[in-house]
Amino acid sequence: MEPAIKLQPGTNSRGSELEQRVTKGDIRQKIWDYMEKNNLANFPRPVHHRIPNFKGAYDACNKIRNLDCYIKAREVKVDPDKPLEGVRLAALQGVKDFSVPVQLDAKVHIDLVVVGSVAVSKNGWRIGKGEGFADLEYAMMVSMGSIDEKTVVVTTVHDCQLLDIPEELMDNHDLIVDYILTPTQVITTDCKRSKPQGIIWSKFFLFCSGQVDLEMMQKIPILKSFYCREKQEGKDVALKDERCIDEKELQKFSGERMPRKSANATRLKSDPFEKTGSCDKCEEETECETKAQSNATSRVTAVYMGNIPPSLRVSELKNILRDHNVAPLRLNWQGAQHRAFLDYKDEITAEAAVTSLAGLSVSGSIIRVELAKHQGDNRFRSQTNARVNRQSLT
Repeated sequence: MEPAIKLQPGTNSRGSELEQRVTKGDIRQKIWDYMEKNNLANFPRPVHHRIPNFKGAYDACNKIRNLDCYIKAREVKVDPDKPLEGVRLAALQGVKDFSVPVQLDAKVHIDLVVVGSVAVSKNGWRIGKGEGFADLEYAMMVSMGSIDEKTVVVTTVHDCQLLDIPEELMDNHDLIVDYILTPTQVITTDCKRSKPQGIIWSKFFLFCSGQVDLEMMQKIPILKSFYCREKQEGKDVALKDERCIDEKELQKFSGERMPRKSANATRLKSDPFEKTGSCDKCEEETECETKAQSNATSRVTAVYMGNIPPSLRVSELKNILRDHNVAPLRLNWQGAQHRAFLDYKDEITAEAAVTSLAGLSVSGSIIRVELAKHQGDNRFRSQTNARVNRQSLT
C-alpha cells in the first residue's frame, strides 16, 4: 500500500536548495493537516499538536489481542493518549495487573510498551507530537532496569500516518517500534535500530543561567531523582553546556525563558536541581550562574508574533519555534492578547527568525511575524506582562 501522504522538502522564502530538507515538523504538519482536511479523527479536535485520535482507533487497538507478545506479557505499560483507550480496555478485561505504583528501585520488568504516534514508517521509525515524553519515559524505565532489549514496543496509527520517514531524522534518543497496528493491518517492522539505552543527559541543555531544561524538570519532577541517583552511581550525566555548542544548536535547545530578577527566579537559577540527598549543585552551574548575572542584554532584539489562535498553547509554540530552528533566548507569552514576543541576541538573528517564520500558518491562522516596534518600550512592556502572568499562575 502506497503512503497516502508524500513528503516533499520545504523551502524557505529564499528558495535555497541547500536548505531544502524535510523536518520532523514538516511531517507532523502534513499529517495533522491531512487528517483535518479529510475528517479522519474523532474528539479532541483539531488534531494539531496532539497524538491524533484517529477514526478506527478501537479496531487498531483490538488487533493487539492477537499478538503473541501481548498474550505472553505479564506487565504492560500503555501511554495515556486518547487513541490507545482500546488497548487500556483490553488490558483491564484480561489478566493484567493495573494501576500499580512503581518506585525507582522497584524490581519490575515491563514486557510490552504501547505508545501513540503522529507518524511512523514501516521500518519502525516513529515521530511523536514533539515534546519527547514517550522517548523520555522509555529511557527512564531503562535506567530503572524495568525495560531491556526483550521489551516489545507497539504503536497504533491510522493508515494515512504511515510514511517513508528519512533515516537522517532519527536520533539516538528516538524510540522505535516493533509492531504497528492500523485499522486494516498489522505490521512487523523487524527494526534493527537500537532503542534508547537510558537517559541521555547531554540532550538536556545547561543554560548560562544555570537552569537545566527547567520546563521539562517541572513537568517530570522525578527527573531530578534520576539525575542525582545516576550522578552518585558515577554515570555520565554531563549536560549540554552553552559554552560548548555552536549558535545553531543553541537556538535549537534554548526555548525556555531565561530567569528574571525576582525572588522566585533567583531561587530557580541558583538551584535548578533542588538538593536531594548528597546531590548538590554542580560547580559548572555556579560558574554559569555567575556568568549570566554579569552578562548584559542591551543588544537583545524582540520579534512580534500576532494573530495567534486562542487554542494554541505556549508549549506548542515552543515546539513550532524549535522545528523552525528559531528558538529564542526568551519567550514572552501574551496568549490573552493572541500575541507573543520573542527575544533574540541581536538584530541579525531576529531578522533571520522573521524570515524563517514568514507565512507560518497555525490551525488555519496566518501568524503575523515582524520585528517589534519601539524595541526598548516593547521589551519593558512584555517583561512586565510576563511577571504579571507568572504571578497569576502561582
